[in-house]
Amino acid sequence: MNRTLMRENAFRLLYSLEVQKNKEINIEEQIELYIESNNITNTEAIEYMKDAILGIEKNKVEIKALIEENLKSNWKLERISKIDLSLLELAIYEIKYKEVPYKVAINEAVELAKKYGEDNSKTFVNGILASIVKK
Repeated sequence: MNRTLMRENAFRLLYSLEVQKNKEINIEEQIELYIESNNITNTEAIEYMKDAILGIEKNKVEIKALIEENLKSNWKLERISKIDLSLLELAIYEIKYKEVPYKVAINEAVELAKKYGEDNSKTFVNGILASIVKK
């Protein structure tokens, strides 16, 4: 499984967790359930997903603060679609905590936004991430 597909699976799981966030869920159990139900057997992919999801969860306050700091003044975090929020969290985690080159992380997030988001998602995700890396 290539890194793009690993990233897409991590995003899909992250989105699923975002949708369920008001429920009492065990994140590690949800990761295992996702891996099992999607027949993911590649060890590198499993490790990547676990690291990304648990790392985002651990650093969620800082990641969301970065997003909020880069929103236009009339926007609130709650206004962002769950898809866009999940994409932003994953890309920011990769840039800030995993030292993935920002151009790679932004490009991958934009490609996923094109595939899963609304018409304006790719522009929105690109704009927020570009603003973050400029600082």
